[in-house]
Amino acid sequence: MRVLVCTATPLESAWLRAELPAGESLDYAVTGVGPVNAAHAVTQAIITRRPDAVVVCGIAGAYPSAGLTVGDVVCASSECYGDLGAQSPGGFLDMEALGFPVIAGPPAYFNRLPLQVFPLPACVPHVTVSTCTGTDADARSIEARSGGAVENMEGAAVAHVGLLHGVPVGQVRGISNMVTTRNPREWRIHDAALAAQKALAAWLTTR
Repeated sequence: MRVLVCTATPLESAWLRAELPAGESLDYAVTGVGPVNAAHAVTQAIITRRPDAVVVCGIAGAYPSAGLTVGDVVCASSECYGDLGAQSPGGFLDMEALGFPVIAGPPAYFNRLPLQVFPLPACVPHVTVSTCTGTDADARSIEARSGGAVENMEGAAVAHVGLLHGVPVGQVRGISNMVTTRNPREWRIHDAALAAQKALAAWLTTR
């Protein structure tokens, strides 16, 4: 099985590239940050490189009630577009409430998208946003309406592209911070990125 490992930034795959160089069964792509960059890069890679599976690797924040701490590593049990929809006087309306699936199907998919590859036993629902959450109130609101545990900026877009092209997708994230009132001094980006890569490497070398 040829696996394409996708990261938003070079930092999130630097250790992996040094330890497990690209070859016949393993390839890498640095997509850039955000859902549009991720979707574009993964679409190009699927068309030109023909991977059997795509795995996103990187950092993420954990929502207040997720039961996770900085330094934990988890894979995604599902992905969700956390801010795709509409605001209303009654609250946030997701794509199902609006009647617009992101994939018409059948089956139809709205904000929540399935994953097919699970490199780690610890799996939790992931949420993708275009604007990183920076207040405790917003974090709890997104957590409550999405049922998510972990917030990132690319995962749902990669899962979306994978479904469109029939390529299985997985995701591994190291927790760099808690999603609450923004405080970069408490973030552990390098530690989380390294932890995610080491966890993924263990799966890549034993699959």
